[in-house]
Amino acid sequence: MKLENKVALVTGSSQGIGQAIAIRLAYEGASVVINYRSHPEGAEETLKKVQELSGKCYLAQCPKVGATIQADLSSVSEAQELVRESIEQFGKLDILVNNAGIEKNEDFLDVSEADYDKVLDVNLKGVFFTIQAFVKHLKETNRPGKVINISSVHEELPFPHFTSYCASKGGLRMMMRNLAIKLAPLGITVNNVAPGAIATPINKDLLNDQEKLSAVLKNIPLGRLGKPEDVAGLVAFLASPDADYVTGSTYYVDGGLLWNYQEQ
Repeated sequence: MKLENKVALVTGSSQGIGQAIAIRLAYEGASVVINYRSHPEGAEETLKKVQELSGKCYLAQCPKVGATIQADLSSVSEAQELVRESIEQFGKLDILVNNAGIEKNEDFLDVSEADYDKVLDVNLKGVFFTIQAFVKHLKETNRPGKVINISSVHEELPFPHFTSYCASKGGLRMMMRNLAIKLAPLGITVNNVAPGAIATPINKDLLNDQEKLSAVLKNIPLGRLGKPEDVAGLVAFLASPDADYVTGSTYYVDGGLLWNYQEQ
């Protein structure tokens, strides 16, 4: 188990990609903090699966391998408190996976300030200050660490009606690049994982519209939507010692969509 004795915080891990990441990191031996905003039942489901897969129970003695913590990452104070409470629960953090994110489907001319702020606050500002709190902890304890941001192909690919979302992911790309340089002397790596079309609850409208789904699949050379586990496997690699010399890059998990996409 490549992540044994490591503690990982996975934001937005009550469902979808975040849930798959939490489960995979636990499978690799890590203890996992499961963050949620509004789905405690999903967080508890993730926790149960983490406990089942941790493989750390011997002679009926099961050390703590997971915990759920509620926090709204659009609030800086809640992001900071999430990191503080995670450390309090486990004594340390080694890995931060910034997965929580939202999107708003709206024509540019109709976007409200409130909706714009909501997307940027969660997807960009929240990530910035969660990383800041995490890095302060690593610096105070004089330890290396891993930051893995779940971005999107739309940090690179335009997406009509989702301009604020694309702006947040484009900003995340440059944040990652800057922090990779800034934090490398501390032994902290920073990378993005950019999923394409993944079968998750956030894409339920697509999954339920056969015409739209067929159009998307035509753009994917591998001919299928991705699974949350496809993303989780790459995150596990980046969190492991195998990726200790890997920093400052975006890794696309999209079945070839990015370089083959054509708007219908």
